Amino acid sequence: MLASRAFSLVPSSTDTKMDVARLRDFALAPTWGTIITTAITGIAVVGVWRVVKTRSASRFDPETTDPNLLRKHTTYASYTTSTATYPKIRTVYHPHPQASKLPSDLPLLVFVHGLGGSIAQFAPLLNSLINAAPCLAIDLPGCGLSDFKPDEPSAYTTEAFAELVATVIDRHQAEGQKVVLIGHSMGCSINALLASSASPLRHHLYEAGHIAGFLALCPKSSPPSPEQARVAKRLRYLPAFVLDIVRFFDGIGGVNSASVMRFAGKDADLETRKLQLRYNQQSKSAVFLRYITSLDVAAFPGQNIWSGVKVPLFLVAAEADTLNPPADVEAIAGWLTKTVVKQATTDDGNEAKTSKPSSTLPVEAGDTAQAEDQLLSSTKGPEHSQAPQTLGMGDVQEQQHTTRHAFALKTTVFPAPASHGLIYATSTVRILSGLIQTFLSSHCDKRLSLGWQLQLLSTSGKWDVKNLAKWQRTASITEPIGGVFRAMKTMREVDEEHAPKHFVKKYSSAVLDDGVAMIVDISHENPVYDPKGLEEGGVEYHKFPIVSKLPPTADEVAHFNDLVDGLRESPKMVAAHASGAHPTIGVHCHYGFNRTGFFICCYLVERLGYKLQDAVDEFALKRAPGIKHSFFVDELYVRYGMKMERRNTIVGISDMSN
Repeated sequence: MLASRAFSLVPSSTDTKMDVARLRDFALAPTWGTIITTAITGIAVVGVWRVVKTRSASRFDPETTDPNLLRKHTTYASYTTSTATYPKIRTVYHPHPQASKLPSDLPLLVFVHGLGGSIAQFAPLLNSLINAAPCLAIDLPGCGLSDFKPDEPSAYTTEAFAELVATVIDRHQAEGQKVVLIGHSMGCSINALLASSASPLRHHLYEAGHIAGFLALCPKSSPPSPEQARVAKRLRYLPAFVLDIVRFFDGIGGVNSASVMRFAGKDADLETRKLQLRYNQQSKSAVFLRYITSLDVAAFPGQNIWSGVKVPLFLVAAEADTLNPPADVEAIAGWLTKTVVKQATTDDGNEAKTSKPSSTLPVEAGDTAQAEDQLLSSTKGPEHSQAPQTLGMGDVQEQQHTTRHAFALKTTVFPAPASHGLIYATSTVRILSGLIQTFLSSHCDKRLSLGWQLQLLSTSGKWDVKNLAKWQRTASITEPIGGVFRAMKTMREVDEEHAPKHFVKKYSSAVLDDGVAMIVDISHENPVYDPKGLEEGGVEYHKFPIVSKLPPTADEVAHFNDLVDGLRESPKMVAAHASGAHPTIGVHCHYGFNRTGFFICCYLVERLGYKLQDAVDEFALKRAPGIKHSFFVDELYVRYGMKMERRNTIVGISDMSN
C-alpha cells in the first residue's frame, strides 16, 4: 500500500515511468531478506508446533492416562485375517464380575470405536455395562495402544477392519455365546458389515446366528460423496507433519478450540471438553490419513447393507452432531420401515390404492407377531418417561419401530447440546447407559437385566457380600459430611432395612431436607442391589469403580472431584438449593470407610478448603472410627500434608556383624 502511494507521486514521463516500473519490480520482488524472514518464520512455527506436540504427548499419553479399569484388563496379541497380519492389537476383555455364578453363554458386548478414537472413549460406558455382561473392546490398528502396522493400505479398509473385529471376537467368544455389537461413528459401519444379511462378510457372525443385537451410536448411513472421495485420495500425498501443523492451529484455545467444539459441541461442559482435548491429542495424523485414503467407497455400508440388518437394532443420534447428524439415523430407520403404495383391483374392476409395510428383507414365518409382542412389551417399560426426567436431559426423542423382518428397531435422538461425543459426555453418558441396558434386557437377552441376575445370585434370600456379619454390624449411613456428602455402606436388594426400596423412603432428598439426591458407587464389584429401585425413587445412581485395598490415584481423585462438581452444579441440585433444601451426595464402596473416606477427604481439602487434619477429623466424627487403613491416611498426608524439603538420600554401609 505505501509503495503504491509513493509511486503515484512521481512525475509522469516515459523515462520516469520506466524507472518507476523498475523500482516497483524491485520492491515487490522477493529479496534475500524476505526469503530469510519467511524461512525463519516457518522454522519458528514448526519449532513451536514440535514443542507443543512433545508436551502434549507426555500430558495426554494414552498409556499414562488410561483408566485403571482398562489397564487392568488389557492384553496385546497378533491377529491374522485373510487380508493381513496385525502384529500388536490392544484389546480389553472384562468378564462379568459374577461370571462363576452366572450362565457361561451370557452375551458378549463388543465395542468398536470410530475414526481417530480408541477404547478409552468407551470407558464411561464400560463402567456401567461391565456389571451387566462380559465386555470386549478393541483398539483398531494405530489407534489407542495398538501398533500402527502393517503398512499395506489394504489392511485399513472398512472390510479389513470388520474381518479383524470378527477375528478378535472369535478368539474371545465362549462356546454357544452370542455377541452384541456396539459401535460409535465409523465403528457402526464396521459392525454393519458383520450384522447385515447383504454383506460380503455375513458368514463370520450373522449366518452363524451369533449376533444378539446391534447398537449404532452416531452412525454414518451412506458412503462419502464422490467429491469427498476424490479429496481423500489426494490426501495420500500429504505428509503427516503438514496435517499436524494444521491441527495445531485448529487446536489453539485448548478446551475452547474449534477442534474440541467440533466433536464435543459448542455448549459442552468443561469436563467433556477436557476429555475431548485428550482424545484429540491422542489421535495420530498419520493414522487418520491412512484410514481415509484407504477407504473403499464402493464397499462402504450404505442403503443396501443397512437394509440387510436383521437383528435387534438400536440407533442413537445427537441433535447437535454436525459430523453424523440425526438425518443418518432417520435414513437407516426409513430403509428398515419403508412403506410403499401398491395398486390393487377391487371387486368392481376399479383400481384401489393400498398402503402396505414393506421391507427389502424377506418375510419369515411368525416374524410380524414376534415384532408386535416386542413392541408391546417394550412400551410398558419405564425408560421413556423416567430417564429424561430423572437425569435432567430434557425430552430425549425415542421411537420404537417394527419391520417385516420382525426385529426390534429403536431410535433415540439426544437433544442439544448433545453432540458426536455423547458416549463420554458427562451430560449424556449416564442416560445413554441406562437406555442401552434397557434395550439389551428387553430385546437382546433378558438375562442382561441386572434384576434378573441379582435374583439368580440370591441364596436363601441373602445376597452375597464379602462378610455378611460385618456388613450387618456396620452403620448404614452418616449425617451430612461437610454439607455435601453422606458416607454409607453398599445396599442389598432384599435386605429388610438397607435396600433401595427402603432407602428412598427413609433417606432420599424427597423426604429429608438434607437427604440423598444422588449416589456415587465407587465399589469395583457388581452392586448387590438394583439401581433401578433408586432411580424410581428419584435418587440418581452413578458408578465410579475403584479397585479395593489401594488408595485412589491422583487421576482418579481428579475425576471424582470433577464428577462431584458436575453433580452439585446439575439443574436438579441447583433447583433444590434455590428452594432452601440442602440435598447431599451418598458415597459408598463396600463398607464406606477407606476408599469412601479417602475420596471425601480429598474433596473437602481440594474443593471446600478444609485443612487435611480437619477433613480427616470431620469424616471420623461422622463415620466412626474414620478411615481404618493407616496407609490410606498416610497417603493423604503425602499428598496434602506439609511440604517438606526434598534432599538426596544418602545411603550408608554399616557394619552388620554386630
